[in-house]
Amino acid sequence: MSSTNRIAITSAVMCATMMTTLDTTIANVALPHMMGSLSAAADQITWVLTSYIVASAIMIPASAWLVHRLGRKRIFLLSIAGFTLSSMLCGLAMNLPEIVIFRVLQGAAGAALVPIAQAILLDINPPEHHGRAMAMWGVGTLVGPILGPALGGFLTEHLSWRWCFYINLPIGVLAFAGVSAFLSKDGAPRRVRFDTFGFISLVMFVGGFQLMLDRGPGEDWFNSAEIWAEALLSLAGLWMFVTHTLTAERPLFDRALACDVNFATATVFGFVVGVLMFATSAIIPSMLQNVMGYPVMVAGFVSMPRGIGSMVAMFTVGRLIGKVDVRILLFVGLLVSAVSSWMMSSYDLMMDSGPVVVAGLVQGVGTGLLFVPLSTIAFATIAPTLRPEASAMFSLIRNMGASAGISVLQALVVSNTQTMHSSLAGRFDPADAAIRADLPRWFDLGRPEGLATLNAELTRQASMVAYVDDYRLMFIVTLICAPLVLLMRSPGQTRPRSAEPAAAE
Repeated sequence: MSSTNRIAITSAVMCATMMTTLDTTIANVALPHMMGSLSAAADQITWVLTSYIVASAIMIPASAWLVHRLGRKRIFLLSIAGFTLSSMLCGLAMNLPEIVIFRVLQGAAGAALVPIAQAILLDINPPEHHGRAMAMWGVGTLVGPILGPALGGFLTEHLSWRWCFYINLPIGVLAFAGVSAFLSKDGAPRRVRFDTFGFISLVMFVGGFQLMLDRGPGEDWFNSAEIWAEALLSLAGLWMFVTHTLTAERPLFDRALACDVNFATATVFGFVVGVLMFATSAIIPSMLQNVMGYPVMVAGFVSMPRGIGSMVAMFTVGRLIGKVDVRILLFVGLLVSAVSSWMMSSYDLMMDSGPVVVAGLVQGVGTGLLFVPLSTIAFATIAPTLRPEASAMFSLIRNMGASAGISVLQALVVSNTQTMHSSLAGRFDPADAAIRADLPRWFDLGRPEGLATLNAELTRQASMVAYVDDYRLMFIVTLICAPLVLLMRSPGQTRPRSAEPAAAE
């Protein structure tokens, strides 16, 4: 392949990669602005994030089969086109149901983009250049988390939140044109068996579980028949998926994956990392804008250091792999993440942006230290033939952690805000002359305007307490997960096991 073709393909592939990763964070700072135009409540607007993550997670296991059946180039082009078109539809959405449906389409279309992009870069470069190719691919995956918040804030403030989705149109067109013109045609498609029953049961489990978490706060949880139905759907899907996996000749995920202690433990960690990476970054912009009064663009720039910390940590840890026991790196990453959550639990309404920037940078370093060692140790003892399935399951669980974490943390913010507001309001008696004398004049309890102003301030105070409680919860969860490192074995202590025994069952 000529160097010109290689550069053109690399540019097109990187456009597709950056477009996908950008959408993981660009909408975060725009959520408060979406609420009004989409008529969504605070606990509903997070569906814009969770629907995308869940759809992407569900489609990951099907991506490899689609590539075998339809060809890599064809699926890559269809994914780019689908992602670009659904991005435009997201920008045109007029209400919450519409944007959730379009985000589901966007997540489903984008699921195959990143793994296929990685495979294409490996194929078009000779083995001696694979390291450089993967470094370039890694930069592309990090551009989104770094630039997403700032770009989303800029577009929302100067244009509209809809441009957080419209921005994908020119990038998608360039990516589609480059791949279509320069990437070689596919070979003959291969007939590969797909576990349809396993996939359907997985969709039932993940979809029912996420619907329960998303709808629960607004439907009073298990006092609602709908939540019971979604919970039963999820349990039925989980039971069918587990039973089918244990008994089927060729299930969606090989049974040997569950028997690997390293992979099983790392998958649990992956769930927690998903929460740390996505859930806290999803609720912080709303705290900054709704509680502390930050303009959307400032909130975006204040959120940027998290991505910068992740990039620095990932490049640093890449040099340490092989020199330092990955379990030590993993433990350090957990401690750093715990420290960042502890720092966030000290937030208050009187602080400036400094603590937010520092805590975000520290959290980015923590998640960056976790990401690479976790991937290394997860696949250290997995047979090479099982790595595609293992990668799909690992990504699926991490995405489930992200979506579940966003839903749970936002639900806790809403619930705890209401509880704390009631507690604070109960201390104010308009008939108490001492209280009336101590209050500033703009909190005049004898006038409706004064009562409204006081109520708004109590809500602001209660919301900050609720956010701080979320960060304190993340601190506890991170510390609880730390002992799991002891269950893992260092990659240097063992070799990948053969998949032959599992295949012979």
